[in-house]
Amino acid sequence: MADESSKPTAEILDRLYRMVQSKRGADPSTSYTAKLLGRGTAKIAQKVGEEAVEAVIEAIRGDRDKLADESADLLYHLVVLWADAKLAPTEVYARLAAREGVSGLEEKKSRKSSN
Repeated sequence: MADESSKPTAEILDRLYRMVQSKRGADPSTSYTAKLLGRGTAKIAQKVGEEAVEAVIEAIRGDRDKLADESADLLYHLVVLWADAKLAPTEVYARLAAREGVSGLEEKKSRKSSN
């Protein structure tokens, strides 16, 4: 079994975000990320939705390996969507941190009252 400290961590999302940012304006014939960014927000959002559905399907099927694969695809496309929207991962992390220790039911209620 691998040493716990050598396993990948959530830092990979930050590295992924930087890679996605580096592909902005790159040649779409050599970079899927550049091609996706070039196709615009609607196409990127569509891909996020497709990958989310595929992850749900694998979860329902109980296939953990395929769920991990589809989850990776979902996170990649979500990071591309963040980059497209110029939304830094740290902004998302801050929202998660603000919700830490808050009941999910209370958090949902507070969003409804502020909308």
